[in-house]
Amino acid sequence: MGCASSIHISDRVVYHSGKESEDSHSPQQSNTTNQQGNPAAFTEVQFGPMRLYEDQLQVLLVFAKEDSQSNGFSWACEKANFRCTVARTPESALECYLDKHHDIVVIDHRHSRYFDAEALCRYVGARRFLQSQPAFGKSKKKPEREEASVMPLIAAGFSRRYVENANVMTCYNELIQLEHGEVRAQFKLRACNAIFAALEQSQEAIEITSEDQVIQYVNPAYESIMGYQKGELMGKEVMEVPKSEKNKPDLLESINSCIRKGKEWQGIYYGKKKNGDSVQQSVKITPVIGQGGKIRHYVSINRPLNDNNKTDKSSDRVQAESQTDNQSCKHKDRRKGSLDVRSTTSRGSDGELTLPCENWGKRHPVSPSSPTSVINIINAAQESSPMPVAEALDRVLEILRTTELYSPQLGTKEEDPHTNDLVGGLMTDGLRRLSGNEYMFAAKHPHHLPGHLSTPLSLNDIPPQIAQTMENEESWDFDIFNLEAATMKRPLTYLGLKVFSRFGVCEFLNCTEATLRSWLQVIEANYHSSNSYHNSCHAADVLHATAYFLCKERVKQSLDPIDEVAALIAATVHDVDHPGRTNSFLCNAGSELAILYNDTAVLESHHAALAFQITIRDDKCNIFKNMERNEYRTMRQAIIDMVLATEMTKHFEHVNKFVNSINKPLAALEENGEESVKSILTSPENRILVKRMLIKCADISNPCRPLELCIEWAGRISEEYFAQTDEEKRQGLPVVMPVFDRNTCSIPKSQISFIDYFITDMFDAWDAFADLPNLMQHLDNNFKYWKGLDERKLHTLRPPPE
Repeated sequence: MGCASSIHISDRVVYHSGKESEDSHSPQQSNTTNQQGNPAAFTEVQFGPMRLYEDQLQVLLVFAKEDSQSNGFSWACEKANFRCTVARTPESALECYLDKHHDIVVIDHRHSRYFDAEALCRYVGARRFLQSQPAFGKSKKKPEREEASVMPLIAAGFSRRYVENANVMTCYNELIQLEHGEVRAQFKLRACNAIFAALEQSQEAIEITSEDQVIQYVNPAYESIMGYQKGELMGKEVMEVPKSEKNKPDLLESINSCIRKGKEWQGIYYGKKKNGDSVQQSVKITPVIGQGGKIRHYVSINRPLNDNNKTDKSSDRVQAESQTDNQSCKHKDRRKGSLDVRSTTSRGSDGELTLPCENWGKRHPVSPSSPTSVINIINAAQESSPMPVAEALDRVLEILRTTELYSPQLGTKEEDPHTNDLVGGLMTDGLRRLSGNEYMFAAKHPHHLPGHLSTPLSLNDIPPQIAQTMENEESWDFDIFNLEAATMKRPLTYLGLKVFSRFGVCEFLNCTEATLRSWLQVIEANYHSSNSYHNSCHAADVLHATAYFLCKERVKQSLDPIDEVAALIAATVHDVDHPGRTNSFLCNAGSELAILYNDTAVLESHHAALAFQITIRDDKCNIFKNMERNEYRTMRQAIIDMVLATEMTKHFEHVNKFVNSINKPLAALEENGEESVKSILTSPENRILVKRMLIKCADISNPCRPLELCIEWAGRISEEYFAQTDEEKRQGLPVVMPVFDRNTCSIPKSQISFIDYFITDMFDAWDAFADLPNLMQHLDNNFKYWKGLDERKLHTLRPPPE
């Protein structure tokens, strides 16, 4: 450490709370005394996106003799867990400082006959060589005359003056203020030196501009690639630097519009060298948010695309694809690098070649449903590729030929246990059973009939208090928990009656409202009210979200009336008879359902099958009984496909297919007119992808709800996972998600991992399609809330009361 803060102690009437006990521990009477703090040696400091670790602070106390003031600072150091050294003479103080370079130096100036505090401070400052400025403090007695100026002290190198007060808490507070002020500022400055050293060595061209886009820094790689010297650019506005004519006319305006909103832009851009040549670059521009939440800088990272075999025409196509794809400018600050599911590595961690699949897909768009065609293209590309690229393509071929095509890339269990456990619990079919215990699934019992329920005969007969609760059901901020309370845990029937009426479902199905009411009752009766999460309130929530999405203009352009009705029915039944346990649990327990469905999509298959069984077994609740046969088969197929899409093992497959088949072509074709867009939206294959994406987003939309609703859902799903872990331990089954132990689990961490890993990319894609700014704002707010709890090391849903 080389940075130190110094205190100058001046005298006044001594205030000390309580008498000093005779056996209180104090520094020894010697030239120097070391007092070690507790062994914990690091403090974590957040510095922008960096997480820095600061060594245990070291304090040097320069006191000619021991007294209550020196003891006060010694005990304050121990309380603050700082390492403390006491020096009695200027010579020993200088020797100690040159050896340890203390962070804080406290010099006593009350007894000037022993040594000159200002001279000592100057001498230590002169011997700092390349070390950062120490912060010194000086102690002197209360002046008998008018208060003197502190300027001589500042000139000598002191940064604070402390008026004598031996109270331990007063000394402690002074040290803590120094730590969080001058010391930490110096610490961050040293970190900046390290960062700029890295920038200087980077092989990518890096440019940093101010908030007004005045160039403040370019690294040597930038000078080398663009042909400019730093002095020719520093202080210039970006707009003053010559631009290439190869860029689209409105590209700069699009980039500026994006980054001024605090969003990252990434795409292909032509830079103009000093000699006039254009160089095609892959560019990422990131706004840096500073104090007060204001953009303070922009960092541009530019990588030349050196492929001389490409014609200008093909380069222009690549630029257009990248621009349209990236100008959506979605928030990426929530993502963790270790959780980037859109990249894959050709080797392990031995430093060999990495191919980012995202960029590859942008430059070589292919249908995600034609792996054979992709394999043929890669085989052809291998023939003319350098050896490292050919080897990497071998790995790509291995993935394409196996089930790894859409598999995410995870960090190690130690790096992110919450994400690993979530993925293990939600995206696998379980480990093989380690015991003979079998989980007897609720399906063994007869399914419930709604005979005891007394729902109104029609929508008009809904009780006023319930009708009032549903007045704003068309709003995204609708509170489903109010409806759950008002209906005594029967929200699905009431909300279903209103939503199905609004969409004209009875008219489409040619069934009576009484039949619909009976169907809603029997479906709700087969949800388990004992589940904390997977109950009829969750089904009602998913139905509400589905109805909300169906009203979005882009969704209405894509889907037919039969698709809308199928989506509403699928949302209603998608978790019917859910046991409150995951697929992995059922497979590990050897349940009858796991055996029936061969350990594959066990619950989702059961939900779809049971929904049709209980619908068609009784004419009173058979909403399909008047449908024409072919129309019924189409409807049934759509409902089954949507319910099966909620199974998480194919999560990334569904999201990637949606992006590649719909979002990217839409972005590229929007400028070509309405007909081109309509052909993409209404193709049978793409309508299926839209319906899958719609119900997936509705099913796990809790992180995009208003904060209070998000917190409630987080508590409910956590409790259900806790109960599963408890049962796994009782039955001797493999514990699928060990982090969900009710005694140790951090709910904020689990929510952060879920948002990072499953939610962000999916809702970025769905927002780009359906335009959902209110959901994305809630998602940002909720993520910051969980992040704030986690940074405070809290494991609970809410912070403790003030």
